[in-house]
Amino acid sequence: MNVFKIYNSNAKPSQEEKDIIINFLHAHLQEFGDDKKDIAKCLDYAVKDNISAQGGFVLVIKDKEGIQGITIINETGMDGYIPENILVYIAVHQNARGKGIGKQLMQKAIDLTNGDIALHVEPNNPAIHLYEKLGFENKYLEMRLKK
Repeated sequence: MNVFKIYNSNAKPSQEEKDIIINFLHAHLQEFGDDKKDIAKCLDYAVKDNISAQGGFVLVIKDKEGIQGITIINETGMDGYIPENILVYIAVHQNARGKGIGKQLMQKAIDLTNGDIALHVEPNNPAIHLYEKLGFENKYLEMRLKK
């Protein structure tokens, strides 16, 4: 049986729990991931361990074998022209893929958020089909200028 654990500004993870979350995401995001320091910044923002943070939450799904998946949602502080939330990271343990864990994680995250949700996905990421089934649409092509 899967159990959800939610971390936010009212239920912050310990440093040990943060390290577990960061290491899990780094390992299971694979080619779609970021450096651990960037994952840590996102996590700190979600639980408001950063003065300028709007907040959000970290959602962990576990079973008797341990963590099966994690997602981090950051609140943007905006609405209308920019969605209120951005799903920054979602990863399912490589041994749990294809078992509906990603769908459970996404549905719970959708249920917990207030307002619209944006996410960025690489065009070759197989999870894009799940996002579309859950109602996500490709509204824009994102472009970035790195400085």
